[in-house]
Amino acid sequence: MDIENLIKDTFTAHEHDAPDSDQVLAATRQRLDRRRAVVSRPLAAAAGVVLLALAAVAVVALNRPAHDDQVATGAGPTSGPAAVTAPAKAAIAELAMPYSLGWLPPGKADYLAHRINVGGSAAGSDKPVYGGEYMLTVTSGRQVLLVDVQEMRTVPVEQAAFKSGPGQHVTIGGRAGVESSHSGGPGGYEVYLTHPGGGSLYVNVAAQPGSTASAQQLIDAGRRVAENVAFPGTTTVTPAFGLGKLPDGLRMCAFDVEQGGPDGSRTSYSVGTCSTLPPIQVRIGEAGQVRGTEGQPVQGHATRCVDENGYRTLWILKAVHDAPIAVAGPGAQAELYAIADHLVLPR
Repeated sequence: MDIENLIKDTFTAHEHDAPDSDQVLAATRQRLDRRRAVVSRPLAAAAGVVLLALAAVAVVALNRPAHDDQVATGAGPTSGPAAVTAPAKAAIAELAMPYSLGWLPPGKADYLAHRINVGGSAAGSDKPVYGGEYMLTVTSGRQVLLVDVQEMRTVPVEQAAFKSGPGQHVTIGGRAGVESSHSGGPGGYEVYLTHPGGGSLYVNVAAQPGSTASAQQLIDAGRRVAENVAFPGTTTVTPAFGLGKLPDGLRMCAFDVEQGGPDGSRTSYSVGTCSTLPPIQVRIGEAGQVRGTEGQPVQGHATRCVDENGYRTLWILKAVHDAPIAVAGPGAQAELYAIADHLVLPR
């Protein structure tokens, strides 16, 4: 079950409780912006082992190249010239997460799904090898809960670090772990459970600043989220645009797919060798961010080019509806164009 269907099927009955207001959407955006600006403590701990080779995760369908299939446009047999054919436009491929969420607190959920390779890579693999994270904002009436679920494949339960206070041993869903709960603190409810593939699974449920939730509500919700995580999982998320064929030597290292918030869906990819930094960033931007000189058209879209001391940005105008896509990195301009030429854009 993909996360969109989980949200839809589980929470239809609660839809009338969830205000569809600019205030809630703005809060979601602020949370996601803070997430990008400040690395959470568990993820920072994982990044500290960036030079270690990481365990491979379940096989997923990523980096699907654009197809060159031809489709006939004629309505049937003709005695005249051969029917005109045109290239079929590739569909945007779903992106697979390494595990699934089987339960979420009741309410309207906006989410950011994140998958990253933090430095290790499997020889010959074109898949991210670190794992995944879900960050959700769940709104029910006036209450807003923040839910964070992430794999900590290099952090054993014994090294659990909490935001709000000391932990205590617990068993949830047959897996041993350590949990901490402090409803009035910055951490809310947190638990590290033993990951079946090694390391730990981290679950955090807290009230959005300005909202309230009792300690017991956070404990109950956090334990139920943790108990219903399924490995390896079947969840896929739908990006706003896709990556097609990448230049030789490059592969997808990470992706972010955001649904909800004032700007609707947002998608970004990190492309590179996954062991050499910095990677090339391919992301949806804001029209007001676009600058630079006119470049060569990409897939029928006008472009702008910026070179800042060797760090180049290729802007593809109105690539996702009215929003531009930025392809940016330290590579040669020709490499940026090679990536841009094969992006899978909305129909």
